[in-house]
Amino acid sequence: MMPITFEDVYRVVRLIPKGRVMSYSGVARLCGAPGSARYVGFALHALLHHNRDVPWWRVVNARGRISNIYAPLEQRKRLEAEGVHVSETLEVDMEQYDAEHIVAAHLRSYKSLR
Repeated sequence: MMPITFEDVYRVVRLIPKGRVMSYSGVARLCGAPGSARYVGFALHALLHHNRDVPWWRVVNARGRISNIYAPLEQRKRLEAEGVHVSETLEVDMEQYDAEHIVAAHLRSYKSLR
């Protein structure tokens, strides 16, 4: 497993389309570091102190639940504004909204162009 950086995480998260989500573990996989979901969480948490163009609200836990303890209602509001249905228990239907396959295809096409 290759070490990843916060910028690696941000690069993948920026590729999540509006109205879609990915799990922390999905982001880690696409960064080339499966098993690094917690690191993805640290990278996104670091955004609280920096003004970045990273759509952090599009990342949820593996069950599709908003697990962000710092701004769960803000995350919900942003997801709903993009058309994502969030349940009363702060859950998203991963079968409907998961973008991992979309982002993976985008990354594959980018790599094939190089």
